[in-house]
Amino acid sequence: MEGMRKMVWLGFACSGHSRRLYSTKVDLRKLRPMILKRIEKRAQLYPVRAMIPVAKEVLQARNILIHGVSTLLNFLPLMACKFCPEIYIGEQGHLIQTCWGYKHRAKNRVHEWIKGGLDDILVPVESFHLYNMYQSVIRHNERFDFDRIPAVVELCWQAGADPHEENLNSSSWNLDAASGSGLEAESLSPNDLVSIANKTITAWETLRSGVEKLLLVYPVKVCKYCSEVHVGPSGHKARLCGVFKYESWKGAHFWMKANVDNLVPPKIVWRRRPQDPPVLVNDGKDFYGRVPAVLDLCSKAGAIVPAKYNCMMKVQGLSAPVNNQLYGIIRESNF
Repeated sequence: MEGMRKMVWLGFACSGHSRRLYSTKVDLRKLRPMILKRIEKRAQLYPVRAMIPVAKEVLQARNILIHGVSTLLNFLPLMACKFCPEIYIGEQGHLIQTCWGYKHRAKNRVHEWIKGGLDDILVPVESFHLYNMYQSVIRHNERFDFDRIPAVVELCWQAGADPHEENLNSSSWNLDAASGSGLEAESLSPNDLVSIANKTITAWETLRSGVEKLLLVYPVKVCKYCSEVHVGPSGHKARLCGVFKYESWKGAHFWMKANVDNLVPPKIVWRRRPQDPPVLVNDGKDFYGRVPAVLDLCSKAGAIVPAKYNCMMKVQGLSAPVNNQLYGIIRESNF
C-alpha cells in the first residue's frame, strides 16, 4: 500500500514538474517587432515568379471567354428566371419546378422566364482591390476607400500580372461593359460560330485550371454564409454579410478557404438531349442531364463538350417514361 502511495506521489510530482517547464510566460510586446519583420520578409517572396505566366494566361483566357460568350448570345436564346438565379439556354424555359425565389409563397414552383444576359452565365464575383498582398486589414469604416474589381483580376494582379500590359489590358474587366461587345449576326457563318464556341470552351477550361493553380500559392478567403470573396491572407472586417444582419455579429463574415467555384461559379443548368421531350417537365428531372451553362451554350453552337462531363450530362441516359406515356396519349388524341 505504501508502495502504491509513493508511485502516485511520484506521478503527481513529475506532472507538476512538466507543467512548470511549459508554463513560461511570453511577452507578446517583445515578439511583435519580430512578427512584423517576418511578415515583411514573407511579402517580399511574392509574387512567385513561376506563377506570373499562369496569371497572365488566366487574364487572357478570361477576356476570350467573355467575348466568346457575348458573341454566342447574339445567336442563341438565353432565358432567366424572374425570381431566382435559374437560367435555361433555349427558346423557351423548362417546366421543372425548382424556383425558390418567391417571397412569402410556396417553394418549388414553376419558373417565370424572361430574357437573360451575360451576367446570368458568367456570374460576377468582385472583391476589394489591395495595393499589396499584406497590407493592413480593411475595416468597416474604410470599405469605401477601396475599389471593387473582379476577384479573378485581383488574384492575377497579386500574382504578378501587369494590368497595363497591352494583351491583358481589356475593357472586359467589367461584364457590363462587355455585354454589347459581341459581333453582329450577319458577319459570322456557322463555321465561324463553331470556331468561336471551341475557343470559348478552351478558354473556360484554361481559366478554371489556372485559377486552381493560383489558389495553391496565393491565399483567398470566402465567407461561409454568403458569396463574399477576399483575395489576401485574412478576410476584411467590412460587415456586409446579410445572413447575420439582425444578429449579434452585425454582418461580420465567417471566412474560410476559397476554391475555384467561389471565384468562377459554373452556373449549372438543365440540358435537353435528343431523346428528351421538346419542353423539359418536372416528372423527368431525375433523368435529365446537367452541365455548366458556358458548355451548354457552346455545345448548342456546335462545339464538342469535353468527355469528362459526359457522366454529368447523362448523354446516353434514358428519358423519363412518364413523359413518353404523356406524349403517347397526346399523339393518340390527335388521330
